[in-house]
Order: sequence, then structure tokens, then C-alpha cells
Amino acid sequence: MLGVMAPAFVDRREAGRRVAEQLTDLAADRDVVVLGLPRGGVPVAAEVATALAAPLDVLVVAKVGVPGHEELALGAVADDGSVVLNPGIVAVTGLGAEAVETLAQRQALTLVRRAADLRAGRPATPVEGRVAVVVDDGMATGATMRVALEVVRRRGPHTVVAAVPVASAEAVDAVADAADRVVCVLTPPGFRAVGSWYDDFTQVGDDEVRRLLRSAVEGVDDA
Repeated sequence: MLGVMAPAFVDRREAGRRVAEQLTDLAADRDVVVLGLPRGGVPVAAEVATALAAPLDVLVVAKVGVPGHEELALGAVADDGSVVLNPGIVAVTGLGAEAVETLAQRQALTLVRRAADLRAGRPATPVEGRVAVVVDDGMATGATMRVALEVVRRRGPHTVVAAVPVASAEAVDAVADAADRVVCVLTPPGFRAVGSWYDDFTQVGDDEVRRLLRSAVEGVDDA
């Protein structure tokens, strides 16, 4: 009888430390900023930021779905109000420019408010000319990470790095051309779901994200 494979990571914090081990070459770079995707990516990103002595921020992104067919993405929006459209999908839907703009701006406004809430009113950390390390707790398809990388790229960083503890091989391939570097600790065969590779994959709440961001700013760990 085959045994059950043990989870690869105890929790997101340990996973973050494992990711950081593959980014040690950035530790001497004073122009690194670490961006965590909420909510689950932020505890991972916090460990990476600590290891690299880099600032930690949150990056809130979301796709803009076609009404009635939300799985199809008209584009994506970010927490700075920027919009990245998918011209091919927009053309197929037949939606006019005004309708698409309305949908995108409505979503963007929601994200701007959410990011401001998570940061407790603090301004976003600038990434222009810097090394931006975008972190999540895993990638199943790579769709969310790809959107995040495209959004960050528009902000003018010197280098864009995608960093995750675990991902499917397909997800790594999906984001490869959107990043200058992809760091992934494990790409296991028979990937299943991200959570199956963690012993503790407890849902991360907004309060925890706020605490981690506050701790990073204050330079303390009040866990």
C-alpha cells in the first residue's frame, strides 16, 4: 500500500523562508521591494522581506470578467487604479469601449479602497527602478501571478521576479515570459491544489495582512 506523501511545508512562514533561501543573491541589493499577493501570499512575502532586509508591501490585483462569463478576463486592474486590457477578449465580446471602461473602473475603485484599507492609509512602496519580487503562496494556473507581473512591469521596475514556494510546471511556464526571473521551490508532479502541499493552510484574514504590513513598517514582529 502506498503511503501518503507528507506536505512539503509546515505553513506559509516556513514556505517563505524556503523561498528566501533561493533569493540570497538579492540580500545585498538595497533596491529590492517585496510585494505579497493577498491574502495568502503576504505571510510568505513577509519572510522573504525579512530575509532580504527589504520593504514589504501588498499588491492587490483582480481580473475584470465578462458579464455573465466571469471566467473570461476582459483585462485586469490593480490597486493603483491601473487597467490592463485583453484586446482579443474585448473584441470577441463585442462590448464597446465605454462599457469596458465602466467595468474596469468599477473594479479598480474597489481595489484602490481595499489596498488603502490593508495598508492602513500608508502610501504604496514605489518600485520604479527597483527589483520587484512578487510573492504568492503557490500557483496552480499562474493566471493571478501573470496579471500581477504585468501590472508591476508597467510601474517601471528594473527587474521583476516571481517567487512562490510551490507551483505546477504549467503555471511556471505561464508566467515565465512575464518575469525576468521565476523562483519556485517545488514543481511537483501530480500537483493537485496549492493547499495540499502545506500542513497548515489556514485562511489568512485581512487583520493578519494588516499586522504583517504594520510590523514590516515598524521593524518588529508582534506575532
